[in-house]
Amino acid sequence: MKEVTIGTRRELFVDEFLIAEREGVKLHLHCPERREVSLTYDAPWESNSAFAYRVLQDRDTIRLYYRACIPDPEKEGYKGTAMAESFDGGLTFQKPNLGLVEWEGSRENNLLALEESPTIPPPFIDENPNCPSEERYKGISAVWKTPYVMTSADGIRWRRLHEKPMEMEGTFDTVNVGFWDTIKGVYRCYTRYFERITENAEESDVLGEKPTVCRAIQSAESDDFIHWGKPVHNEYADTLGETQLYTNATIPCPGAEHIYLAFPNRYVQERIFKKESPRPGCNDALFMASRDGYRWSRFTEAWVRPGLDDLNWTHRNNYPVWGIVETSKTEWSIYISEHYHQEDIPGRLRRLSIRPHGFASLRAGHKGGYCLTKPLIMDGDDLRVNFSTSAAGSMKIALCDENGKEIEGFGFKDMEPMWGDSLDHSVQWKENRNMASQKGHPVRLKFSLSDADIFGFRSV
Repeated sequence: MKEVTIGTRRELFVDEFLIAEREGVKLHLHCPERREVSLTYDAPWESNSAFAYRVLQDRDTIRLYYRACIPDPEKEGYKGTAMAESFDGGLTFQKPNLGLVEWEGSRENNLLALEESPTIPPPFIDENPNCPSEERYKGISAVWKTPYVMTSADGIRWRRLHEKPMEMEGTFDTVNVGFWDTIKGVYRCYTRYFERITENAEESDVLGEKPTVCRAIQSAESDDFIHWGKPVHNEYADTLGETQLYTNATIPCPGAEHIYLAFPNRYVQERIFKKESPRPGCNDALFMASRDGYRWSRFTEAWVRPGLDDLNWTHRNNYPVWGIVETSKTEWSIYISEHYHQEDIPGRLRRLSIRPHGFASLRAGHKGGYCLTKPLIMDGDDLRVNFSTSAAGSMKIALCDENGKEIEGFGFKDMEPMWGDSLDHSVQWKENRNMASQKGHPVRLKFSLSDADIFGFRSV
């Protein structure tokens, strides 16, 4: 069996990649908890089509970029882009008085621009070590089939990075994601294309009662964020089939950047919850992960359901905003759209609470079970785990050789049962305070679980 070199990186159980065998244990999706309303679109310059694109954390600064309005719905690509800021770790957002744009005779608003395409994009902070300071912020702006690459020194005043549009096949009328991949040393983007379900399908049929094309996700790579390789369609190892994925919100996992996470919005076009709704469809959110950015493990059940609020069962709701905020040492935040396009009720942004690195786990019930990993090569002395048990639950960990046999001094019998809840618990055996003697050698981890979850591990 091929060894997996981990070194000291953090590994997560968001897929089957590390698992060689298991019994009584399953991959379990952890859904977030809805928390407070973080922002309400109730300003005079915000319409019922207000929509959040991107939350961006830069050390202590947390910004939200969003479409405040479409001043003239007849003009394709004409919109007002706004920015809000959070000063409480991402719990709520305030609308600063930027003084940049005049709205009904006043500049006292948080608008960044009123503009036609290319508009201000959903941005990222360029971590390329060769990036000039005046290009620190970048993003992809597009309407329909004409994407542009944009840049900014401060995230407020934007310009085209290249005058001509990006040369890439695709549709792009969504939140186009881009970032510097620190692991591979390239720029990556995730954009939309239309997957033809039938041979003679027309793209315009995406709005039909029984569409013959499907909104889907593609990615591409670039060395300079201007010239891009041929886009590659996402691949999935599941049974969902043709599924309308409206946005993708793809991001390298904080603290485990070799794993890509995505939170696509799933559009169920044929379902109409309220017959009086002006547009069809309802939406929920999915969760998926990838090791190479192309082949994805997608959980088939919803990561976020519309819930008890009837207004979230109408179209264009439950869209995860691109970005993760590290609210505290024990909590991450992602945000989701609510109450979109209602007649007399303003739309809003809801915060979702997530355990750090707690998107999925290996879980066993009270009867218990075990999991054996592939051979791993780790460089740290100390094995640390992100795990949780019930009051009666427990977990044990054994180090095994390449044949799956427990290594003397590191077996189940050499460890007291672990119980509790920890994001980074140091594993110890009775005679071996750590795994220093096994550093650099192929070992297989064997987890014995009872009413417990193991989210991930690392060696330090």
